[in-house]
Amino acid sequence: HPVDLVKVRMQTMVVTPGPPPPFTSTFDCLVKTFRTSGVPGLYRGVSAPLTAIAPIYAVVFWGYDMGQRAVRWRYGLSADDALTVPQVMIAGGLSALPTTLIMAPSERIKCLLQVQANSPGATRKYSGMLDCGAKLFKSGGVRSVFKGTAATLIRDVPGSMAWFGCYELVKRRLASLQGRRPEDLDPAAVLFAGGCGGVANWCVSIPPDVVKSRYQTAPDGKYRGLADVARTLMREEGAQAFFKGIGPAMIRAFPANAACFLGMEVSRSLLGFMD
Repeated sequence: HPVDLVKVRMQTMVVTPGPPPPFTSTFDCLVKTFRTSGVPGLYRGVSAPLTAIAPIYAVVFWGYDMGQRAVRWRYGLSADDALTVPQVMIAGGLSALPTTLIMAPSERIKCLLQVQANSPGATRKYSGMLDCGAKLFKSGGVRSVFKGTAATLIRDVPGSMAWFGCYELVKRRLASLQGRRPEDLDPAAVLFAGGCGGVANWCVSIPPDVVKSRYQTAPDGKYRGLADVARTLMREEGAQAFFKGIGPAMIRAFPANAACFLGMEVSRSLLGFMD
């Protein structure tokens, strides 16, 4: 979580000509956050992802399974036919559609909690996840809670395509090298394939993620929409602004997603009797 907090803070910091930026690097942001708020500051906003992580990944892999079924129906394939990597990517993209219903409000609350009280002496607007959600609903209703849903879809559809596609591609290459079926790969190979999938995901997702973070944490009325966020970023900070936070994103991408896919494969093998 501290690495994710650094990512969001770097994405939402405003850089203007003249004065130095609030943070110059991942490490600088980490140190300044620790000096300002201590260890609790590094875990600000952790309640939202902790609450949502289990249902999010349950829906992700359920959506992926439904996406595979849809692809098989579209191409007239049986349950025993292996999907091509492009077909896997389509199924992966479809998995993002139901997941967004949980992901969007979770991200909205998490980002607001992470960026509040950035400077020394600043007061916190929200005391926690429930307080943040209640105040958003009171001020703008469901629309405010789900602000950034379109941005989340724009990030997660191509990101999920890269995530599942790269994972499956690497897994099949490793299986070919080892002379095994992809289902029979050892845990180390699954970890490597999962990590590669995570890196591919964030390579694709970082620019829309920057736009999403800016939009979800901006005061109401600051931007007219996502296109306005992108135009403002390009005009005021240049193309490099769309890659803010790529450092911390990549630091956590490999280990976090390696563990995620290994957990998924282990769960699938243990629950295979339910198929």
